[in-house]
Amino acid sequence: MVILSVDYGDVRTGIAVCDKLEMLASPVAVLTETYAPKLVDLIVAETQKCGAQEMILGLPRNMDGSEGFRAQKCREFATLLEAACGIPVRLWDERLTTVRAHQVLNQTNTRGKKRKAVVDAVSAVMILQDYIDYRKTHAMPD
Repeated sequence: MVILSVDYGDVRTGIAVCDKLEMLASPVAVLTETYAPKLVDLIVAETQKCGAQEMILGLPRNMDGSEGFRAQKCREFATLLEAACGIPVRLWDERLTTVRAHQVLNQTNTRGKKRKAVVDAVSAVMILQDYIDYRKTHAMPD
C-alpha cells in the first residue's frame, strides 16, 4: 500500500511517500504554505498524485510522552486532512525525528540553505520509515 507521511510545521511541511511494497520511504517535497486550508489542498493533491491509500502525520510529543500545544494543532490538522482527502490519517510519534534528520544531513555534509530546504522532507521520511518498519512487526488496527 502506498503511504504518504507529513511532517507538519508552522513554516515548512515535509512530505514523503513509500513504495507499494512498503519497503522504502522517499522524500517528495517541502511545502512552504502557512495557511492551513491551502496547505491541506496541496497535501491532498500530493496524495492523489502518488495514489496514497493512507496518510501518516507526525505527532510532536514531549520527551515524557505528554502532549503540548503543537500536538493539539497537529490533531486538528489531521481532522482537516482526513475530511479533505477521504483516506485514513494516522498520527505517529515523531519524537527525535528532526534530530535524526539533522544527523543524517551532517553525515552528508548538507549545510546552509540547502539543509533548511530539505530537513523537513528528511523528517517526513524518518516518520514514515519508522511507521512502515513498525507495520512489518506488529498487527495494525483498521
